[in-house]
Order: sequence, then C-alpha cells, then structure tokens
Amino acid sequence: MSVTQPFKSTDKIEKLKEYFYAKGEIRNYVLITLGINTGLRISDLLQIQWGSVWNFNLKEFKCHIMITEQKTGKTANVFLNDCCKEALLLLKNRMFDNITPQEYIFKSRKGNNKPIGRNRAYMIIKNACDTLGYEGNFSCHSLRKTFGYHAWKQGTAPAVIMSIYNHSSMEVTKRYLSIEQDDKDEVYKNLLL
Repeated sequence: MSVTQPFKSTDKIEKLKEYFYAKGEIRNYVLITLGINTGLRISDLLQIQWGSVWNFNLKEFKCHIMITEQKTGKTANVFLNDCCKEALLLLKNRMFDNITPQEYIFKSRKGNNKPIGRNRAYMIIKNACDTLGYEGNFSCHSLRKTFGYHAWKQGTAPAVIMSIYNHSSMEVTKRYLSIEQDDKDEVYKNLLL
C-alpha cells in the first residue's frame, strides 16, 4: 500500500477545484476547498454543520470553527480564511438560504440530513484525480496533508503545524509534510551564502 500524497502543485489544486466548479458540483468544490484550507481530518470535516460556520443571527460567517476531533477527542479552533468563506457562500447561495443550523454542509442525497460518508468522499476525490490524470496515491487524507505541506513551504514552523494538527510528536508531523528529494534540492539551490 502506497502512502497518501499531498497535492504539491498549486496548479493541480486549482485544476481539481475548477473540475468540480465547472461541473456545478459546488458541494464537492467546497469539500476540497475546506479540506486543503483547514487541515481537518475527513471524519471531522464531514461532520461540520451550517451552525458551526454561519451565524444565523448576524447573517455572516463565523471566524472560527470549534471542533472536537473524533480521532483524538482534542478540541480544535480552526480559522475560516477567505477561500473557505467564499466557497461556503457559493454553496449557501445555491441552497437559497433554506438551511438550518443543524444541517450538514456535506449533505448526502440519501437519508434526511446525513453527511456523505468517508467512502463517498474518497470516491469523489479519487474519480476526479483519475479523470484529471493525476499520478500518485490521492485520497481524503491528501487534503489534510496538502494543508501542512503548503503551510511548511510558505515558511510556517513545523512546530506550529504540529500544534494545528494536534499531533503528539514531531515525527508524525514530518511524515505528513511529505518532504522528498526535490524539496531538499530546493533548499540547496536557494541557499546561496
């Protein structure tokens, strides 16, 4: 079994988002956008309800999502950046404001107010990557790893990424960053002392 990879190329990220947007699959577009911009595990991402992101009284997006991680039981306070808010607004507008605070953002067509499952999320990502001709092992976890990889590439200290991920050790975080030879080569190439 091969290791899940992050989307290292911003071009690949944009093409993946555009794939869903162009098809009018806004829920899936939001799934990708929130996944790569929050670094949440898919199990936590799928459980987000509208009341977690939208202030129904003030009629505006909240600044943070408060989540109790299913895997660890730890609390995470996740900032909603502009990309997240713009994507969520697209979905909200498509629903004609007929949403309730308890309604899941990634709502399944099956059942009454149930989120899509992990397997469905995996198939959404896998099918898109196959259609786009992306080589490698991409899955739901690629979204989480993409967040960490790009945060690291933009200069975020690994200790901060470790804290965001709620990892118990730096060794786990290092595996998430998917540092490969081309990343090491870039350091040598750009460090001109």
